[in-house]
Amino acid sequence: MSTGDPECAGRGDERMQPVPKTRQKEMVKIEEPAEDAWILRLYVAGQTRNSLIAFDNLKKICEDYLLTKYTIEVIDLQKNPQLAKDHQIIAVPTLIRKLPTPVKKIIGNLSNTEKVLVGLDLLRVK
Repeated sequence: MSTGDPECAGRGDERMQPVPKTRQKEMVKIEEPAEDAWILRLYVAGQTRNSLIAFDNLKKICEDYLLTKYTIEVIDLQKNPQLAKDHQIIAVPTLIRKLPTPVKKIIGNLSNTEKVLVGLDLLRVK
């Protein structure tokens, strides 16, 4: 028997329960208090293809998971190379989550959304 609800998983019995999409990936979304603002710094070296991809991916993740409670600061290390040493950036693009603490660092173009969400503590593997 099918309920016609796309959120229900077909198990062949009449007592079908909705299965959250995060459960299908064995992930649990972590809810943050609304008053907490996220500060994310994306370190890039000019407008390279990877830098642009990283920014687009980060913006989409923020829009989908943080709604309006975030700030993205893009720091171009070609314009201010001393910041690479000061902030211990060894590769670009690099994303640093300044707030909420603890500080988190992710290197790459952020194309693997699931790994980025886990790295930012927005999803937790069960």
